[in-house]
Amino acid sequence: MRAQKLAIAAVALAAGLSLTACQGEDDASANDSSASSSSSSGSSSSSDSSDSSDSSDSGDSGDSASDDGGSTKTASGTGGSSSDGKTRPGYATCRTSQLDMSVNAGMGEGDRVVSLENTASTACALKGFPGVDLKGKDGTFSANRSDLKAPMVLVKPNEKTRFTLHTPRNDTGGSGVDITKIVVTPPNETHSKTLSTRINLPVSDTATDDIRVDPVGTGK
Repeated sequence: MRAQKLAIAAVALAAGLSLTACQGEDDASANDSSASSSSSSGSSSSSDSSDSSDSSDSGDSGDSASDDGGSTKTASGTGGSSSDGKTRPGYATCRTSQLDMSVNAGMGEGDRVVSLENTASTACALKGFPGVDLKGKDGTFSANRSDLKAPMVLVKPNEKTRFTLHTPRNDTGGSGVDITKIVVTPPNETHSKTLSTRINLPVSDTATDDIRVDPVGTGK
């Protein structure tokens, strides 16, 4: 009887040990599965973070390139153009100091053609009417502007442009007024040059009204 009880106890003990071993294997398997899931989740999160970072960097690079391109275009687009159109885009206004001037008789009686030669090494632009004063021992007379429209004139190095001065003819039979100097101020300039000439104006109340100057770049 005692031997039977011992046999039953041994069987129960063996069954208990087997159950404990199985439960331990199940717990270990569950722990391995949890660890694998956690590792997979961390890897996915890291991958998402990396993709997001790469995308953000790429976007910043694109904006930078766009800004640089716009800045370069703006810089290259600037030139010598003024808002009032006095200077041809890309060229500075011709200055008095770089213009060699001369005066000759024109086609009509009483006309004088004043030539302006660019002595600089770069081209320059002129647009408008020159200032012209006629001087003699009896005083100074200023020329009025004609009705001609002023063109934009590009003057290359060693090339010339010109304008015409119109003065009334002295057919009164009197001695008239002798002019010996012409003072020329180029368009959009404040400095002048004085040229020698000989013009005889009639003495009348309207004679000075008939002294007219054409814009630079017109006439022959």
